[in-house]
Amino acid sequence: MGAIVKDQVRVIVKEHGRFAGSISSLKDEDDLYLAGMTSHASVGVMLALEAAFDIEFPDRMLKRSVFESIHAITRAVEELVGERA
Repeated sequence: MGAIVKDQVRVIVKEHGRFAGSISSLKDEDDLYLAGMTSHASVGVMLALEAAFDIEFPDRMLKRSVFESIHAITRAVEELVGERA
């Protein structure tokens, strides 16, 4: 599931992260906030992830570190999808 989830996360971040430029050169571990994503945009990313994966981020995951990189987001999504199964 990992690569498929990561690819979908990357698409959602690209569409909803409100970056000024392309994020295609970002590595999975790169800080999305340093790349230009605002906390407001991260809420849009979260809502799009919830819709795409039919999940809900619990309060314990509503923190900057969960949304700071493609890798961190992918880990969180996989955890929530696994809990649902």
